Amino acid sequence: MSTVEPDAGRSERPARGAGDLIEVRVAADPERVAVLRTVVAGLAMRADFDLDIVDDLRLAVDEACSSLVRLATPGTRLVARFQVAPSAITVAVTVAAPEDAMLRRDTFGWQVLTTLATEVTAVARPSADRAGQLLEIEFVKCRREAMP
Repeated sequence: MSTVEPDAGRSERPARGAGDLIEVRVAADPERVAVLRTVVAGLAMRADFDLDIVDDLRLAVDEACSSLVRLATPGTRLVARFQVAPSAITVAVTVAAPEDAMLRRDTFGWQVLTTLATEVTAVARPSADRAGQLLEIEFVKCRREAMP
């Protein structure tokens, strides 16, 4: 089951120009990644991003989510936050993972993600409520006219 939840006072870094924040939680399962691709495409189209950027966002979400789902602790959720601003869309995807899980940055998928996005970061941090860690990939995709 997939759920869409409003932001609950998160203090994450806002997207360029701030904007609406949408959070979606799905099972950390490869079959659920399609839901997140559809969400980002819909948000980008409603914000009037051009079709090339919409396609880039779909592919970037697919790569980020697929990378994390492979490392996720079984039975956990994939949490995606989408912040839509006039000049950019910021996507942050997080999963709970075992302590020894490592996000590789030497894969073809990582190369695709860094090519499609304007900025990409990845972090691992201790999990506050369970054993293991939280792995997060965050990326920003700017409108062409907003790019530095």
